[in-house]
Amino acid sequence: MSSKGGAAALGLLLAAMLSGCAVGPDFAAPDAPLGAGYAVGKPANVTQSAPIAGGGAQRLVPGRDIPGEWWRLFRSKQISALVAEAVTNHPNIAAAEAALRQARETTEADAASFFPSATLSQSVARQQITTAQFGGLAQSSSSGPTALLFTLHNSNVAVSFTPDVFGKTLRTVESDFAAAEYQRYQLEATYLALTANVVTAAITDSAYASQIKVTRDLIAAYQKQLDILQKRFDLGAVSAADVVSEKALVAQAQATLPPLEKARAQTRNQLMAYLGRFPNDDKGEAIDIEHLHLPRDLPLSLPSNLVRQRPDVLSAEAQLHQASANVGVATANMLPQITLTGSGGSQASNFAQLFLPQTSVYNLAAQLSGQAFDAGKLFHQREAKLAALEQAEAQYRATVISAFQNVADALQAIKHDAATLRAQVAAEKAAAESLDISQAQYAAGSTTYPTVLNAAQTLLSARINRVQAQAARFSDTAALMQALGGGWWNRLDETPASLPKPTDLISTLPIAAAIRAEAEERSRAR
Repeated sequence: MSSKGGAAALGLLLAAMLSGCAVGPDFAAPDAPLGAGYAVGKPANVTQSAPIAGGGAQRLVPGRDIPGEWWRLFRSKQISALVAEAVTNHPNIAAAEAALRQARETTEADAASFFPSATLSQSVARQQITTAQFGGLAQSSSSGPTALLFTLHNSNVAVSFTPDVFGKTLRTVESDFAAAEYQRYQLEATYLALTANVVTAAITDSAYASQIKVTRDLIAAYQKQLDILQKRFDLGAVSAADVVSEKALVAQAQATLPPLEKARAQTRNQLMAYLGRFPNDDKGEAIDIEHLHLPRDLPLSLPSNLVRQRPDVLSAEAQLHQASANVGVATANMLPQITLTGSGGSQASNFAQLFLPQTSVYNLAAQLSGQAFDAGKLFHQREAKLAALEQAEAQYRATVISAFQNVADALQAIKHDAATLRAQVAAEKAAAESLDISQAQYAAGSTTYPTVLNAAQTLLSARINRVQAQAARFSDTAALMQALGGGWWNRLDETPASLPKPTDLISTLPIAAAIRAEAEERSRAR
């Protein structure tokens, strides 16, 4: 065998010792669930429409990708500005980023165990000893024991290396890698939840503002009608009962304002929290639901792609991967461990002689250790990791089921809320016409005033319900984008690429060059 071939063979042997046989299960990402879907049968791809802002028909486009900044589909500069501020300022994003950095640094730290560790030491000592410790030498001296005074210079390098024979280090780094991936997708989940919450809070705030405006407009109309009745009562044209009834209607409408104003104030406080502000930092930014654009075409991911898009599913997969690697670590702990140590240096009484050949010293050692008796401790620790793996598998399946439920719920909401808005618009129109007719009939003396009151109350409820239905359509769109994963893979500021896989770390070691040289030599021989 050539010298080059011998070096390559040695490299292969070292690689085998380093990577070992990696006991424990080899993780494979779960496949997408077969036959999973969002509804029984084929869902309708087009919703109903209504002749009002936010009432346009929406069309689902299966297989279309989701934009990274999906909130721009609403064509609102104010929403985009609010989302940008939240992402920049909210502490949850900073905390998730720090957790990711911590997990990645832990992976890099444990990966250092693939390499030997070396310690360099340099010392100088002034010593005095007596010849009495040498026994016979001291007795043979006629003058008795004498003192020896000298200076000792010592230079030493100690090297320690634990070959990864059974893959404990590899499985440990694999577990760290999975933990880092978990934190990566937790960051994406935090980002997605924050952006969706900002959009939803802004829409909800606008809906409350619209309801408050509708209520105040109707109160003003009721008050105007009350003034007319009061004048007619003063002239003896109407009864006192009609005036009191109108006053009751005004009071009832006014009573609905404080709950709406309270709800809006609390929504504003929540929005400020999402933006990373305190409540007193509210600058009054708000959107007008009448000016929002309802996206006509909605992306709908294929069911087979959903599990690769949802951050919560990918986080659960990373936890499953970590649990699998931990089984390997627990298994390797039950097997013997080899430790290689060596030290080399020189000792001399004069610093100038410290590096001469005759002053060199060295020490080489190998140690094989294993647990002889532990009352079943390591066995039960491995059984605990196996149970944790089963738990992670069950939790992963539950997360996948919830993911499909979220998408199905959003699709049903988009479908039925579109129909609801259409019906509410029709109901509001009918209520307004009913009030006009009842007021005309009352003026003509052909109906009683309670009929007018009932028509007015119906109109107030119809308008409030219509505003809520309008807001629901925008919120449904945001909920669908969130349920589909939010398009984080298309963002320009996407989380940096994940770490190399643990099995790829071997290629970074120096012995990889020897392995490649051996492969090249065999290729030339053929």
